[in-house]
Amino acid sequence: MTTTNGKVPSSGARFFDVSEGDGRFEVFAKVFELGPDCLVILWGGTRPHVGAVGLAQARPSLRDPTQRAATSSVFTFVGHKEDMVAKMMSEELAKRLGKNVVVSAGIHWDNLTDPEIKTITKLCQSILDDIIAKFKTHFA
Repeated sequence: MTTTNGKVPSSGARFFDVSEGDGRFEVFAKVFELGPDCLVILWGGTRPHVGAVGLAQARPSLRDPTQRAATSSVFTFVGHKEDMVAKMMSEELAKRLGKNVVVSAGIHWDNLTDPEIKTITKLCQSILDDIIAKFKTHFA
């Protein structure tokens, strides 16, 4: 895991970078804490882009109001498949951090096999775990 920290002078915004890699695959994230909100820009591959955007809001769980859950919406550009990553990451971050979260995801490699897609999905999960750990240790 690689991370860097920063604070935008006089704006109150804080940010850090996270990346995870496995073989020829590397996925990157720039994470901003904007007051009570969180913005994540996630990219990787040969053609980084914006393929999908997930927005999530923390709320009490419908099953157990003492627990936190999240409600989300996802917008996906035609032909892109990052919607599952954007949804998973935005919901989990909102639930775990109690913040409004926006995740912009754009990851692309040509002709991926199913095992390679699983590898990239695991990298995204590791980035999610890294983000949560960073918030809990440095931004709490």
